[in-house]
Amino acid sequence: MKIICIGRNYTEHISELNNERPEEPVIFLKPDTAVLLKKQPFFIPDFSDDVHYEVELLVRIKKVGKYIQEKFAHKYYDEIGLGIDFTARDLQKKLKEKGLPWEKSKAFDGAAVIGEKWMNKNSFSDLNNINFSLLKNGEKVQKGNSGNMLWKTDEIISYVSQFFTLKIGDIIFTGTPQGVGKVSINDTLTGFIEEEQFFSINVK
Repeated sequence: MKIICIGRNYTEHISELNNERPEEPVIFLKPDTAVLLKKQPFFIPDFSDDVHYEVELLVRIKKVGKYIQEKFAHKYYDEIGLGIDFTARDLQKKLKEKGLPWEKSKAFDGAAVIGEKWMNKNSFSDLNNINFSLLKNGEKVQKGNSGNMLWKTDEIISYVSQFFTLKIGDIIFTGTPQGVGKVSINDTLTGFIEEEQFFSINVK
């Protein structure tokens, strides 16, 4: 299983980090060792003083595909979930300034939260109007809607499959809306799609 992440997919998030709007999807990968084990807390790594949460809608691939046409992309997933792309922002900034890859800041152990449940996409009346949010210590810090993605899920699947063969169980993180911020020890992060809770994790 591989984790494929899409960066800079919400305009307001691009602006809050003063990034340049891309002309095509920004892709990076996380290894399976980045997945935070179920029921485990997230431990802030020793190499960063500025780890940020980034809540994202997820899709799980259900069959093998390569060079998938956008009109057929809907056939490659049935389930939608929620997760967090943890980012060591201070380390990422240093790497970006040197023109180096981001993996050390994005793909470290525990940097990928995958919610405990998945919902069938047919549960949603409109896949381009899914609301999701993240609460930190009970306060809503991020809220997003799939309709605001620069590249929608089917576009992402089609684009990614030009470069990587998609396999059963692969998970795509579709990007984060504005509102990202720093986590601290003893924080609790709780994620929702619409009004349904998908995960709750403690920070240590």
